[in-house]
Amino acid sequence: MATSMSWGSYLLIHVVIFSWYVFTLSANCSLKITQAHPGAKTYGGRWKYLTFLNLVLQTVFFGLVVLIDIIHLILPSKNLRCGVPLLLVKLRDTIFTIWAFPIGTFVFLSFWSIYHYNRELVFPKILDDIIPIWLNHAMHTVTLPLALLQMYIQPHRYGSKMRGLLGLSVLAVLYLGWVLWVHHVAGIWVYPIMERLSPMGLVIFLGVSSISMAPLYLLGEKLNHKIWKSTAVSTGPQRKKKK
Repeated sequence: MATSMSWGSYLLIHVVIFSWYVFTLSANCSLKITQAHPGAKTYGGRWKYLTFLNLVLQTVFFGLVVLIDIIHLILPSKNLRCGVPLLLVKLRDTIFTIWAFPIGTFVFLSFWSIYHYNRELVFPKILDDIIPIWLNHAMHTVTLPLALLQMYIQPHRYGSKMRGLLGLSVLAVLYLGWVLWVHHVAGIWVYPIMERLSPMGLVIFLGVSSISMAPLYLLGEKLNHKIWKSTAVSTGPQRKKKK
């Protein structure tokens, strides 16, 4: 079982993680576009890549978490059980449980699975001259450990499975629609693997990719319950009951 910490400890950890994501996002946006691989310069820019969208999502999430930590440090505890503070905590839990954890985990698993099968399908070797190794890992590897760290140090309330899976499905459908729109308008596929698949293979690939996010949501719920199973999940540090 994990142990809750003070809001000051939360703030310190979250500021470090938020700063890391801001730095990573800045480094990604500062990459030089080359003629050899003008991906970010084509239609949709960086916003067509799930990896970049996930970086933005994680940065926004941890920015929100830092704000919540600060509020809990400066406001009296009686003012934290209603109004804006409570609303922000509910928003934090919603974003993390439905989107931040499942998508961050999906980026890690899908990227490295395809990469080790055939890197040319997802991260062509030519990108090694554009994207440094540390940035590649920052975008595709570090997201999972940081999501697990967040889950371990702070409990999160999971709503109904139906609402959670529906919220995740809506986001998945929107992204798939965006990918298909980019291909329709610009005639390009976001990832090389899509260019090599037959129409039926593409349907299966996109379908499996979307459906595979559901188990990741359920995995997050199970891990959260296992870590905090003997502690009532609340909006912040736990207080020991007086005997």
